[in-house]
Amino acid sequence: MTDSTRADTSSVTPALKAAVLAEALPYIKRFFDKTIVIKYGGNAMTDPHLKDCFARDVVLLKLVGLNPVVVHGGGPQIESLLTRIGKKGEFVQGMRVTDAETMEVVEMVLGGQVNKEIVNLITQHGGKAVGLTGKDAGFIRAKKLLMQKKDAPAGDVVDVGQVGEITGIDPSLIAFLDQGDFIPVIAPIGVGENGETYNINADVVAGKLAEILKAEKLVLLTNTPGVLDKAGNLLTGLTPRQIDELVEDGTLSGGMLPKIGSALDAARNGVKSVHIIDGRVEHCLLLEILTDHGVGTMIKSK
Repeated sequence: MTDSTRADTSSVTPALKAAVLAEALPYIKRFFDKTIVIKYGGNAMTDPHLKDCFARDVVLLKLVGLNPVVVHGGGPQIESLLTRIGKKGEFVQGMRVTDAETMEVVEMVLGGQVNKEIVNLITQHGGKAVGLTGKDAGFIRAKKLLMQKKDAPAGDVVDVGQVGEITGIDPSLIAFLDQGDFIPVIAPIGVGENGETYNINADVVAGKLAEILKAEKLVLLTNTPGVLDKAGNLLTGLTPRQIDELVEDGTLSGGMLPKIGSALDAARNGVKSVHIIDGRVEHCLLLEILTDHGVGTMIKSK
């Protein structure tokens, strides 16, 4: 992103700024003390200016009384380190194939480098962020994911290695942090019955966490304007049934499938609304949550 494409607020009058703040008031009242689970990924995680915008947005949401919980990915960073050690990433139905060596890289990048950077950014802007993986206090339990092969008989599965399927989430750790006004920043790594480490898709973790925490909203940042139809037009205000139809006719496929799957599960299991938004837009979180002007697709629970 170049300086010329960034919003220039120097000419905005104080009266206009006040009007914008006033517009946010009903949203702040409506969502006060409500949990918002945010899946952080895409360009918003790699562009320095967007990273800064994201951290400021999260801190502001916390300061006005919302309870943001951040779940992050780290695909580009994982890919970069794999390339450096001469290993090529492989995906099946949007899931990263994770052998033992890849798992070491995933844990190093997600649980270390990326998690700590996000925590540091939020802290620099005045938030109290705490970095976690699902292995901390065993709060994300998982088992090996057995993926059904496409167009194959039931039970015909493909082995994607140490990729996990969530078996349970203990919300008590998040509740404890919330009481201290901390902002949890969670790497999508789970732990098995015998201490095995599992790589879990970040969209899936965010969706399941939103369900368990009975979140008001699940917000998924992407590198697209939202859910698009075959002509490239933005779709919003979708119901779970409409989403099913888009999957069936092939409009939604590839890397969007885990995102859509977790969004649907969340919408069907108590999360009031799910938002798939364009993380390339400055302050996309504030635009989607605190203004009349959304920047993506909203999936309604009914």
